[in-house]
This record gives sequence, C-alpha cells and structure tokens, in this order.
Amino acid sequence: MKIGSGIDYKKQIERKELELSALLEITQAINSNLPEDSLYKIFNFTLRSNLQIKKLALFVYDKVWSCKVSFGALKNYQKTKLDDRMKMIKNVHQLKEFEDCEFEEFDIVIPVAHKSETLALIFVGGAEEANHSEDNIRFIQALSNIIVVAIENKKLVRQQLEQEAFRKELEIASDVQRFLFPEKLPNTDRLKVEASYLPHDRIGGDYYDFIPINGNQFLICVADVSGKGIPAALMMSNFQASLHTLLRQTSNLTEIIEALNYQVLDSAKGEKFITFFGAIYDLELKTMVYVNSGHNPPALCDQSGIRLLEEGSTVLGAMHPLPFINEGFITDLDNFTLFAYTDGLTETINENNEEFGIQTLLDYLKHNYKKDLKTIHSDIIINLDGFKGRNPYRDDITLLSCRVE
Repeated sequence: MKIGSGIDYKKQIERKELELSALLEITQAINSNLPEDSLYKIFNFTLRSNLQIKKLALFVYDKVWSCKVSFGALKNYQKTKLDDRMKMIKNVHQLKEFEDCEFEEFDIVIPVAHKSETLALIFVGGAEEANHSEDNIRFIQALSNIIVVAIENKKLVRQQLEQEAFRKELEIASDVQRFLFPEKLPNTDRLKVEASYLPHDRIGGDYYDFIPINGNQFLICVADVSGKGIPAALMMSNFQASLHTLLRQTSNLTEIIEALNYQVLDSAKGEKFITFFGAIYDLELKTMVYVNSGHNPPALCDQSGIRLLEEGSTVLGAMHPLPFINEGFITDLDNFTLFAYTDGLTETINENNEEFGIQTLLDYLKHNYKKDLKTIHSDIIINLDGFKGRNPYRDDITLLSCRVE
C-alpha cells in the first residue's frame, strides 16, 4: 500500500511539474508576443499531451462566439453558431444536464471568466473520468484563462493603437481642411467678403475661397465633395491646390473647369464628385463671369432684385469630357451682394420632415440683403437652428457672401 501511494504521489508531482512547465511555456509565448494562432496551437498541444484529452472544442466570445480550437470531435464545430445566452454559463456543467444539446458527444463544459464576464467555453470529452477531477478542471481553466485574457488584452492594445492612429489622422485631416480656407477675407469700403463654416463632423467636405488674381480681379468660390471624413478632406485639398495652380496660369473659367474635372475624375476614379461654383469679378469693368458645376445656385442680390446663378456644367469628376460648359456673364454689375452656400443649409430637416429650402432663404435675402454680412450670416444660422428644432444637423454648412459697393 505504501509503495502504491508513493507511486501515486510521484505521478501527482510529475503532473504538477508538467502543468507548471505548460503554464510557464504559455507565459513565455505571451511575453514573446506570439500571434493568436500560435497561442491556440500551444493550448491545443498542452491539453492533448498533459491530460490526454481526446475531444475538445474551445469557443471564444468576441461580439459573437467562434470556435478557435477543435480536435477529436465527430462534428466540425468551426462553423457552429452559439447563442449569446451561452455567456450565462458561469459554472462547470455535465452536458447530460442539457436537453437536445448539439454538444452531446462531449462530457463537460468549462467556462472561462474574467471580471465576472464569460469569455470562453471549453467543451471536453473522450477523457478518462479521472481527468474530469477538480484539479484538472482548474488547470484547464487556468491555462485557458491565461491565453484568452492575453489575446483579449492584445485586441485592446491593438484597438488603442488603431484609435490613436485614427486620432492622429483626424488631426492631420482637420489641419489640412483648416488650411483650405483663406486666413483673411477682404473688408474694405469697396469689397467685403464673409464666410461661416459649421462642420457636421470633425472633418467635412466643404470648401470656400477668395483668391485675388490681379489688382482688379478676384475669384470667389464654394465647393462640396460627396462623402465626408479624411478621404473627402484630402480630395478637397488636392482640388484647392489644383485651382490655385490653374489660376496662376489662366483666368479662363472654362479651361479651369475642364482641368478640374479631369483632376477630380483621375483622383477619385468616378467614386466621388465635387459640386463647385466659381465666379471672377472685375472691379474696374464691373463684370462677373461664373460657372456653376452642379452646385446649389448662389443668389445675386442688387437693386434689380435677386437672380440665381445657375449657368455652368454638371458636377466635376463624374465624366470626361464634360457634356457641356456654359459661362454666365453679367455686365454693369455694381453695388451687389452675392450669397453662396452648400446644400447642408437648404437640406436641413425639421421635426416635421420638411426641408429649410431655398425659398425660405430667398424670402430672407429679399428683405435683408443690405444688412451687414456678419448679421446676415448670424440671422440665417439662428433661423436655421430654430427651424430644425430637436433634429440634428445632417451635413456640413458653409455660407459665403461677397459685397461690392
């Protein structure tokens, strides 16, 4: 009897040494930053060699249950979908306790928890009854817990790094967009320009500009790219750079529009497009040449009334060449106010699902276009905010006005 007890005791010590060695190996693998697949392979090998387990399926929860390790089973559990209610399993259960269980070929299910959350389930079968002892179950849980929590931490670190990288990208794109807009706008007795930009998200796709051409001429423009976020900001940055370069070469709006259309189509491959309104005004000749490429028509207000500037082309970046380009040309134009905007203004929806609309804007401008430009912008924004009620804004809003006296 004593000899037998000694042999059993020796086996227990050997088993404990194997378990400690396995836990050490797993810890070293984690510290070596081995990939998830390698950790699961070590898990597989350790349980099969140390406990002689014949059947096992390890399911890990990450938004959905997925089988990470499976061996010895008759059924392929890699595509098995577990119910979210499986997270309620907190204790070891004999599978014969469950009726109509699809894991009937296994003997027990062992939960792996961390901070009261069930992270994994281990289905074990085909082992000797002795291998279902409390000691062995604790070892399986310990081994599984170390691996599953380590992988969970890896995911959290990866998510943090991704979030940090995305935050930096946002900062860069936000800076890029900020540099799109002119630092200063003219505010003289003869010429005044005012702009307001209300981004829906941190990064939008709107753009406005005032670009002096020579002592008498300047270009004023507003544009909107389809889509939002970093791609939209970068695309608009390229658009702005192209526009500035083209203006140094020519002031012919038709040539500029043709070149911009090609550049947008070449960059976006037809997946995005830009609406654009650009006007060149000559202070000496009192003339305005403009092209509206699919943009919301700006309102030109003077003593003769309000005109919508609609001549132009289709949106930029949809096709090449453009099917048509028509320049609008206005002579004897002095003492006027030009009000341009992006569709975020007129397409704002109220609680009755009604749009703010262009007519509301025109009704306001009809009686107020001679007001100070800052006041006009403030009035429109306040009116818009009251109109939408509790509805959120759905898009960026840009207001751009120009007054010549």
